[in-house]
Amino acid sequence: MFNTVLIANRGEIALRVLRTCREMGIRAVVAHSTADRDTPAVRQADESIQIGPPQPKRSYLNAAAIVSAALQTGADAIHPGYGFLSENPEFAEICQAHGLTLIGPPPEVIARLGDKASARAFAIEARLPVLPGGPDDPDATDPAEAKRAADEAGYPVVIKAAAGGGGRAMTVVRDPGEFLPAFAATRREATALFGDPRVYVEKYVDAARHIEVQVLADGHGNVVHLGVRDCSIQRRRQKLIEETPPPNLPVKAIERIGALAVRAARASGYVGAGTFEFVLDEDGGVFFIEANCRLQVEHPISEMVTGIDLVREQLLIAAGRPLGRRQEDVVPYGVALECRVNAEDPFRGFLPAPGLIERFVPPGGPFTRVDTHAVPGLRVTADYDPLIAKVAVWAPTREEVLARMDRALGEFTVSGPGLCTNLSFLRDVLAHPLFRHAKHTTSLVDEMMSTPVS
Repeated sequence: MFNTVLIANRGEIALRVLRTCREMGIRAVVAHSTADRDTPAVRQADESIQIGPPQPKRSYLNAAAIVSAALQTGADAIHPGYGFLSENPEFAEICQAHGLTLIGPPPEVIARLGDKASARAFAIEARLPVLPGGPDDPDATDPAEAKRAADEAGYPVVIKAAAGGGGRAMTVVRDPGEFLPAFAATRREATALFGDPRVYVEKYVDAARHIEVQVLADGHGNVVHLGVRDCSIQRRRQKLIEETPPPNLPVKAIERIGALAVRAARASGYVGAGTFEFVLDEDGGVFFIEANCRLQVEHPISEMVTGIDLVREQLLIAAGRPLGRRQEDVVPYGVALECRVNAEDPFRGFLPAPGLIERFVPPGGPFTRVDTHAVPGLRVTADYDPLIAKVAVWAPTREEVLARMDRALGEFTVSGPGLCTNLSFLRDVLAHPLFRHAKHTTSLVDEMMSTPVS
């Protein structure tokens, strides 16, 4: 097992990883920007090291600074959390070249799956079901070729950045006449955000369900999945509420999607904890859309229904240990739900609303988990993602889990100058008839925001 792990991330995920390292007797070093020098993860670390100013490109996205910090502090492994460099194959190669273990899949797997266009090409090669679209050459950039793929798929289509993530650099096109300007605009946005102009096209499903599968794979050929999550509640194509198991989805459909994910993990040579994502259309069709070569924000709900610590499994796998369980050993129980509490204003297009946290009272109670780095006096800045906390609850039934989450969100108090949160909006979603009766799709938030308040 590793002696020292450098945590190359911030916020709640840095604290989450640190806690498991401590339980396993692993020395934890937290790399941080100047903006995060007084955060809980930094204060609780065995050692901390400053890697740059607040701007991510000069700190958390600075591969040279992170590798240097790992070597300077005697780390033998780096945990990248999620976001930032967690799915960067070049960073994985640099770590490898310096004798550092990156807690994640090998560089070649990240290159194959971390890039959305390349992942689509892999899925086609592996005979996974994919949505109509293209071009199927991951490096294609010809607008005319993309337009032909869109016309063949049928409108609406979505133009996606190959190197994208977090719902950014994605454009839905409903009119063929608007395709080429949208294609050019999406390429410009992709270049600005990710330094990569490549985009591709897929058929867009308006009333879809977004379903994902958590997998664990070791370096000895063993792969299991830990159940299926529903991530259909989204704003600006970014997730807000996640649930496991997916409500109102037949057991056979869940088993089929889980089997597809395991097949994809085996075919790609995946190692570590990862997620394979699918959409379900109105007719029940299942289509692979992307893979995430890292821990997901919503991993707590899988932990709550299985009792498996995913960060612990990541560390064991990265250290070369075989999985200690078979698929039949994974028996999810009950229902778990997660809500992302963000510093944003739902009634201004979910724009970030940062500010100083003066009062912070998280919920408690039975089977209620709050992953957060927030404390009174913390300033939520515009430099980073507006996530303040993740509230996750478990109960034996969906009816009980909805009541528990509503109670927990009602207890949660976050306030301060300039700060706005989505707490009340999350409760509105929970109370919506379509959500309560498990008839919601990815369009629910848009429908709610377009409905006039009476």
